[in-house]
Amino acid sequence: MDLRDLQYFEVIAELEHMGRASERLHRTQPALTSCVRRLEEACGAALFEKTGRGIKLTAAGHALLRWAQRTRLDVESARREIGDIGRGLSGHVKLGIVPTAAQFLLPPVARDLIAEAPEVTLKTHVGLVDVLTPLLRSGDIDLMVGTEGARESGFASQYLAEDLIVVAASAGHPVFDRPRPALKDLARWRWVLQPPGAPTRDWLDQTFDRHNLPRPVVQVESTMLLMLPALIGETGLLSFISRLHLQAGRSGAALREVGIPATTMRRRLVATWRDTGYVSPAAQRLMALLARHASHETPA
Repeated sequence: MDLRDLQYFEVIAELEHMGRASERLHRTQPALTSCVRRLEEACGAALFEKTGRGIKLTAAGHALLRWAQRTRLDVESARREIGDIGRGLSGHVKLGIVPTAAQFLLPPVARDLIAEAPEVTLKTHVGLVDVLTPLLRSGDIDLMVGTEGARESGFASQYLAEDLIVVAASAGHPVFDRPRPALKDLARWRWVLQPPGAPTRDWLDQTFDRHNLPRPVVQVESTMLLMLPALIGETGLLSFISRLHLQAGRSGAALREVGIPATTMRRRLVATWRDTGYVSPAAQRLMALLARHASHETPA
């Protein structure tokens, strides 16, 4: 099979339309039809079937697509590894990172990486793990820094640090009028939280469920994690955020932890990469710096 045919096949499979694939690839439709025909002859099976005005993959087409994607990633890894030989610590790293790690870890890590290896370039994509994981699998990012979840085939991970998620409020919130607030006391107040489905929100809701208490009453819902500290400070609402935000001078707002053991969520921060992919020297150094700074940033 020709590598270029496989590259064209990936685009046709993604768009499910010969005309749109022709426009993206700047190739004629007859040329792409010939590409598909060559692959079908090599595989001995039909790869597409017509549907409405477009086309869709057959079962054989889906199988070939998986191998075509793997082949593309292997070729790219080989090219990068060979190019890195003799060049020292240089190259380009594509990093996916969750918002909290991006805010607290990325700036000092980038500073140290640039100081050590001025020729390394870094492209970051900030998002939640469910958004970053498909990017890692497809090769759009080389490395993902996020919270540990269920093990997935095709990935390897390295532990970085533990991140604690706690209930927080502005320093003058009435919840602190009691020397030792209890979980049931939190039901009196309103909250600013992420929407249902976010791991921290679901964990908090389930904590109240387990104690037979009503779930938090959410007055402000936000998908923007980086906005939560400012919203807590301005609105006087309770929230559920990383303890990192409570360190002096970090959030721009005077926030305090509502210290209730039942509402302390522990999660592991890990660096993840494709287990069959090439991890460049620059990416390896980036991981080492992430581990070093993560251990300093996350107090027990």
